[in-house]
Amino acid sequence: MELDFEDYFPSMISRLGAEGFIGELCNGFRLLMDVNKGLITFESLKMNCFMLGLEVRDEELVYMLMEGDLDGDGALNQMEFCILMFRLSPCLMDGPKLCTTRQGVDPMLL
Repeated sequence: MELDFEDYFPSMISRLGAEGFIGELCNGFRLLMDVNKGLITFESLKMNCFMLGLEVRDEELVYMLMEGDLDGDGALNQMEFCILMFRLSPCLMDGPKLCTTRQGVDPMLL
């Protein structure tokens, strides 16, 4: 199964402002995390995919975690999650040259 990704981050930043956007990322982290560990774990990610009706193979879940795991603990803390979300946003990573004119994003946020 291939998951499609449409980059809404630039328009969210434009609408919510930088602080509001970071707050929404933090809310997203809290929805996905294991409440006992305060981390997004393999188990919490798998459970959330199941609850959302997504059929994602275990290998794909492991890869998702590895992609953002900066400290090598096999899980994502809030900072790793936020960094990963920014890295996965093509418009935010490509800079203002591609996104500000189309999306109306403040170049200072890019």
